[in-house]
Amino acid sequence: MYKSIIRPILFKFTPEKIHGMVFTALKTAENLGMRNIVKSIFHIENKKLERTVFGIKFPNPVGLAAGLDKDAEVFDMLGVMGFGFIEVGTVTPKAQPGNQKPRMFRLINDSGLINRMGFNNAGLEAMITKLKNKKTNVVIGGNIGKNKITPNKEATSDYEKGFEALFPYVDYFVVNVSSPNTPNLRELQDKKPLTELLSKLMELNNSKEIQKPILLKIAPDLTNSQLDDIIEIVKNTKIAGVVATNTTILRDGLSYPKEHIESIGAGGLSGKPLTKRSTEVVKYIIEKSNNAFPVIAAGGVMTPDDAIEKLKAGASLVQIFTGFIYSGPGFAKAINKEILKQGL
Repeated sequence: MYKSIIRPILFKFTPEKIHGMVFTALKTAENLGMRNIVKSIFHIENKKLERTVFGIKFPNPVGLAAGLDKDAEVFDMLGVMGFGFIEVGTVTPKAQPGNQKPRMFRLINDSGLINRMGFNNAGLEAMITKLKNKKTNVVIGGNIGKNKITPNKEATSDYEKGFEALFPYVDYFVVNVSSPNTPNLRELQDKKPLTELLSKLMELNNSKEIQKPILLKIAPDLTNSQLDDIIEIVKNTKIAGVVATNTTILRDGLSYPKEHIESIGAGGLSGKPLTKRSTEVVKYIIEKSNNAFPVIAAGGVMTPDDAIEKLKAGASLVQIFTGFIYSGPGFAKAINKEILKQGL
């Protein structure tokens, strides 16, 4: 019903317009006390789905990736829609508008999206206000980034601010240095600045009475040599793991004319065109590191089989974003049902 009737109607509007409409609907449902009704429709509770990863118990291994609930507005409602965890953000210390609109484009024929949002968010203080009002026990990840105006040489300070401010309110952290939509951000993936950044965050983490997992979100466009560096950095800094992957700047394998893709312009590509490469990165990291740390697989999970493939490649958990948009509110449930069916 969603794909044949609801999605064609929704897709008549711009992506950001639909995002606002859906969030309004979720807030309304929350205010009307419909959370348990939604949970009864979309959530599966089964001991066989439970996972304990980097010390956190997840009710199931299917999470919502960062980027959808940027400002932690509807995480409680999203949490009852079949997800085992919700990642909020990317959040920056100060509020920022992001890039100029339009900045998100559907590639319907390829089941993909191109976005150049640019870390649009209301800032740390606004997010904390929302997280303080958490009403459920949903596992929350905090995805942190730097402000656009912060030069790379001062980026560590922004990530420190995000870590310290969110520490009481999230269950784990994801350091986002891999978005292609903030100028020069991906340079922070280079060995020296990344080691310094993660080492500083781990120093802060170790100063706490109870530590929280810190993960690194990486780009799918890294070479094997760069992935080797990532593995070494993760081991040396002793962070908890990796999220693989963010969106890609490549435009390989698209069915649209080159002129159409060029007219869209810059941005990160997600969805089905990313499926194969994301799985390759997951598999490479798991095998090359000898499964030394957990990997959350994100990128191109468009069908339950895609999620299964990533879990079989060694991922401990999976996250969805574009697949949620294309497949609808029952997508997480469908993946969990397939996981149970496959006995994973």
